[in-house]
Amino acid sequence: MKRTIRTTALLVGTLMATIGLPAATAQADDPAPRVDLRVLVVSDGGPSTDAIAAELENAGTPYTEVRLEDAGRAVIDAGFLADTVDGRPRAKYQAVVLPNDNPFPTGSAEMAALVAYEQTYSIPQVDAYTYARPQVGLNAAVGTGFAGSIDGVQAEVTQAGKAGAFGYLEGTVPFEDNSPAVGESYAYLSTPAAGADFVPYVQAAIPGRATKGSLVGEYRHDGRRELVVTFVYNQYQQQYRLLARGIVEWMTGGVHLGADRNYFAVHVDDVFAADDRWDTALNCTPGDVDCQPGEGTPNPIRMVPADVDHATAWQNSREFTLDFAYNASGTVDHREDNGGQDALADKLIADRDQFRWINHTYTHAFLGCVQDTGVVPWKCATNADGSTRWVGRNEIADEIATNEAWGVAAGLPLRSEELVTGEHSGLKVTPQQPVDNPNLGLALTDTGIEWLGSDNSRDPVQRQVGSATTVSRYPMNVFYNAGRAAEQVDEYNWIYTARAQGGSGICEDNPATSTCLATPLNIATGYTEHIVPLESRIALGHVLANDPKPHFIHQSNLAEDRIAYPVLDGVLGDYDDLFTDDTPVVNLRMKEIGVEMQRRATWRAALDAGQVTAYRIGDSVTVQAPGNVALAATMPAGTRHGGTGFGAAYAGSVSGWASADGLPYTLDLPTSAGAPATAVELEGNSASTSTAPRTEVPDGVEEQVPYGAER
Repeated sequence: MKRTIRTTALLVGTLMATIGLPAATAQADDPAPRVDLRVLVVSDGGPSTDAIAAELENAGTPYTEVRLEDAGRAVIDAGFLADTVDGRPRAKYQAVVLPNDNPFPTGSAEMAALVAYEQTYSIPQVDAYTYARPQVGLNAAVGTGFAGSIDGVQAEVTQAGKAGAFGYLEGTVPFEDNSPAVGESYAYLSTPAAGADFVPYVQAAIPGRATKGSLVGEYRHDGRRELVVTFVYNQYQQQYRLLARGIVEWMTGGVHLGADRNYFAVHVDDVFAADDRWDTALNCTPGDVDCQPGEGTPNPIRMVPADVDHATAWQNSREFTLDFAYNASGTVDHREDNGGQDALADKLIADRDQFRWINHTYTHAFLGCVQDTGVVPWKCATNADGSTRWVGRNEIADEIATNEAWGVAAGLPLRSEELVTGEHSGLKVTPQQPVDNPNLGLALTDTGIEWLGSDNSRDPVQRQVGSATTVSRYPMNVFYNAGRAAEQVDEYNWIYTARAQGGSGICEDNPATSTCLATPLNIATGYTEHIVPLESRIALGHVLANDPKPHFIHQSNLAEDRIAYPVLDGVLGDYDDLFTDDTPVVNLRMKEIGVEMQRRATWRAALDAGQVTAYRIGDSVTVQAPGNVALAATMPAGTRHGGTGFGAAYAGSVSGWASADGLPYTLDLPTSAGAPATAVELEGNSASTSTAPRTEVPDGVEEQVPYGAER
């Protein structure tokens, strides 16, 4: 696993000469302009501009969106784009994103204003999606290139792209082909037009020809710089997720607020305990609430010492650490039933420092309402007056404290402030329990819990519960009740096939959240051929989305057939193939994830409230935010604050959080970052009046919502 951050192979000077803001000619006594660190996004409502806006939103990069279809929108003119502050010219936007190279009517004054603005302040422009033709520096795709679907194509980053804004990519940019029935990526592939100053950054082979055509490239003309993108995309597609960072780095010159990293953490629940097993004949899980009381014979799945050795070896090979959420009663009960012996617990305790550990409560008890399991599905038990019977405050506190005490005695490297309750219980779960157990928050406060795991599929927004802040976890669709691949496929078929095909019909009943399989999966091959690629792709999509939320599986998935590893290898193996060594997966423990999520929410709220100002003058960046807000920024390598290096190296830049207690925070850029523009007078420049198409892109195949992934 490529996790060691090495010194970047790209010379910073070469990098920033490619993506930095070039200087314009001006009078010697002209003051250097102030360029605000904010992006202008002009949208036609299409998926490509929306994707770029989503990237800025997620990273915490300020932007202003003008939607062309809105009747009451702002008019883009000279006053909208620039003004003067304290006698100094101010460019209000450091970059402009358009849906294509010119989305306005012929002779538009708004396009003329944008052209003049870009030329005056050397502001780069991103053409989110346009077609190849001479007006964007390319030969027409029809006749000399290609126009059509590029689903499944392997594009590549050129040497110029690697030396510039896309240097974090290893080289290959695979385009998704998730369904043969759905066209997912339409593109125009073409070569630079004769005499055009056009440099391809991402390209692909032109079908039927020996040449390669540009998909992303830079066009310099008339004192302007455009990033020309000639394929359509949405914010969820892998090819866009791979390129999004580079698009932002190109248009900002690597100087912007916000940050973007690739996160992946995996929690393994129920360690020391055993998980109930899916019964392929009964289509339920004996011992759990989905079977009728007394139906079937429980046949639990539990790790053995060899599984611990395998987990350790796998971690070492991937330079990745798993988080073990443990239930101590699992080993206490096992020893009582086996003459005091528990080889698994002995092995886990001996190797405890190989893993991170999380309190998962002592017995994995359900801590919400008192469950009535005499019916399927279960329901909340009620008191005589019809009110809900809740598990008590003391009972919840005992589950937490007893498990922690056992872990401390065993020497587990715990963080006492972290907790994941069994089944995320105590928190709301619909339809049976639409509100939290009112005793949960009280018990969390009693036991000093600060970070509480929640299920992202039903509780995705971070919130406060007593003393704790939630950390949403993604359930991976590797079922808790499957130790064998055949069991996983059988249950998968039951959930994701129609009744007419022998399935449960759950997918038919919930078309908004689930997709039915066309035919049942082959029991012998369905796991490796369908489930593993799909689940790996979904999880990798989270990694590439700057999303720190952890994923969770169960100890049963590390036992027997060890079915979790092919999925995890798919995520990390594909990641290694796509990214350079200086862009590693960031593997955080739960508290660190919670802090990151909390900081982001506070930062976003400050941005939305207009409480953050940031601008660049020459080689100096100044940021000011409220005193209780940590600021996020991404800067060129070598950037300093008060003589100290800023941030941490990642993807060829430095980024991180900083606090200035409400005072101006100044960053000194390296001289290699490129001089910002100086305002100049323009002569004889006019806007292009060409227009480009807006092509809708299908959202592709919807993710199948993990059903039954947690017990």
